[in-house]
Amino acid sequence: MHIGHIPLTNRLFVAPMAGVTDRPFRRLCKALGAGYAVSEMVTSRRDLWNSLKTSRRANHDGEPGPIAVQIAGTEAAMMAEAAVYNIERGAQIIDINMGCPAKKVCNKWAGSALMQDEALAVAIARAVVEACAPRGVPVTLKMRTGWCAGHRNAVALARQFEAVGVAMLTVHGRTREQGYSGAAEYDTVAAVKAAVRVPVVANGDVDSPEKARQALAATGADALMVGRAAQGRPWIFREIGHFLATGEHLAPPLVAELERLLLAHLDEHYSLYGAETGVRSARKHIAWYLRSLPGGEAFRQRINALDDCRAQHAAVAEYLRVLGGSMDRLPAPGRQAQHTTKTTEGSWA
Repeated sequence: MHIGHIPLTNRLFVAPMAGVTDRPFRRLCKALGAGYAVSEMVTSRRDLWNSLKTSRRANHDGEPGPIAVQIAGTEAAMMAEAAVYNIERGAQIIDINMGCPAKKVCNKWAGSALMQDEALAVAIARAVVEACAPRGVPVTLKMRTGWCAGHRNAVALARQFEAVGVAMLTVHGRTREQGYSGAAEYDTVAAVKAAVRVPVVANGDVDSPEKARQALAATGADALMVGRAAQGRPWIFREIGHFLATGEHLAPPLVAELERLLLAHLDEHYSLYGAETGVRSARKHIAWYLRSLPGGEAFRQRINALDDCRAQHAAVAEYLRVLGGSMDRLPAPGRQAQHTTKTTEGSWA
């Protein structure tokens, strides 16, 4: 599969998630089977480009390509300028955010709120494409099925986005009104796929290898984007890829493998954010990794009381060392220990 002229290693993508898909997390997911990862959204406001938050989000040091940066905003000229700014800092693909349902974004008429104003949405897409095309940078766009149940306009917009040169479309199978509630409906994603010739990516509720297969069958999409299910389970990409290729499940990760993975993740996290911010922002990642493990909730409470990254790192190492003495592998999600589904041994370390 390609995005414009850029080849991808597979069709399993990491969704852009604010506060989650930073450089350490993107690198990790790519190492564990994701073929593509999009950054957290970067504002189009020039006055915020030099802020610490934006500079971290625009940091791609050591990240394997292709480098994809998502931009958000409400003015076509500003979005075009933001695209160029990020290209100059290493972006090889620019993604336009028209899918974020957060109130603080939509209240400013950015994100999925743009789907209510089709003329503005298309003007933004056109301006960004025109800014990127001379630089050989493809433009992609992520949207929802519509603003609300009575206003599903993803198909109409998809045709217009394709016409102005957008190279790939990702559709989250929910309206903005739904947020993340209810079940993702794949009918609209399938309708978008049928309406355009550019690649279409299905997003929403892909939380297992079986669900991935179901989503592909229901939508006919060219690729899948995984978001919340990858939090604390970045090896889901390898699991999905193996299942789609063979119909078999990989064995769950070894506890020893998780120890190496999580500690390395923490090291890179501290390096990006610094000790003071890093110890706080790492807490959510640790909680996601350990939430289903024995004593995970009690350990989360202990971690939340630690304000030193060295103490946090040491506590995680000790927890996993002790856990490894009582169990070899992590439990398989959604399957009982006595389940007889055939598995294939494999390491993701």
